[in-house]
Amino acid sequence: MTDAGAAPQFPITTALEFPEWTVDRNVGLVFGLVVRSMGAAKGFTAGFRALAGGEVTQYTKLLEDTRRHALDRMIENARVMGANAVVSFRFDSSEIGQSLTEIVAYGTAVVVGARP
Repeated sequence: MTDAGAAPQFPITTALEFPEWTVDRNVGLVFGLVVRSMGAAKGFTAGFRALAGGEVTQYTKLLEDTRRHALDRMIENARVMGANAVVSFRFDSSEIGQSLTEIVAYGTAVVVGARP
């Protein structure tokens, strides 16, 4: 299973294992972290949209892009550690102050091999 933003050669799953591969080696915790700001102009426009109700598309796009960026960083870190896959993948987010959002993609970097 791969994420749409991930390279097809780098399998990622939220499960503890892959049904089609064995985990040959656990490399360790891996993460990708991004902190973003909406920016004053977009934040102002988004604030008006929030008052009206409904989806705030400026924030949706920002968070989608930020998650993809965090995922790409996680994959790069896993590759540097010698992994070829990630299991137990998750996203987490938090706010820093009133204008910053932190997104972290994390999981367990592993080396997988084909089932016999």
